[in-house]
Amino acid sequence: MNVLAKKLAPYTVLLASQSPRRHQLLRGLDIPFEIAQKDVEESYPSNISLHSIPQYVAKKKFEAFEPEISDTTFLITADTVVILNNQILQKPTSHNDARALLHSLSDNTHVVVTGVCFGLKNKSVAFASESYVTFAKLSNHEIDYYVDMYNPLDKAGAYGVQEWIGYIGIESITGSYYNIMGLPVQALYRKILEYEM
Repeated sequence: MNVLAKKLAPYTVLLASQSPRRHQLLRGLDIPFEIAQKDVEESYPSNISLHSIPQYVAKKKFEAFEPEISDTTFLITADTVVILNNQILQKPTSHNDARALLHSLSDNTHVVVTGVCFGLKNKSVAFASESYVTFAKLSNHEIDYYVDMYNPLDKAGAYGVQEWIGYIGIESITGSYYNIMGLPVQALYRKILEYEM
């Protein structure tokens, strides 16, 4: 049993996320966990900085589950945003919207911020991780192929770094690759190890 699994062994670990990418990434830490889902309104104050939004929303998600969890539940929540030119790129609403988003990312650098909140009832810790992603210039054909062959509608910024568009389009990354997928697992691992139960 690895050191993190040993630390969490007395608790039921609950990942409150619908994202298959987050499920996959947390599985990679070799800890047993269960998945919980709930629709939480992801609003935030208008005066908050864009880079602070994911951490704020992750904490809001944690607090939405808090009244329902037991003292032996270890809860993890997360939220990811894509920021380009000081604007948040939401999940696309249509295939044409996805194409437009990918055109805006083409030949450009954007930042992916994931906020994470974790811990026991009434004892949560929140943090955020940032990764900078530079795309090469994408052709119309490449964008059309990706939108037609993959499912960009459930992804912030209309792309998955682990999919074809990431393979052929991303020139460089500064920061955590896994953060771009939706969960900065290396930072999460370290911070849970430091957390006092």
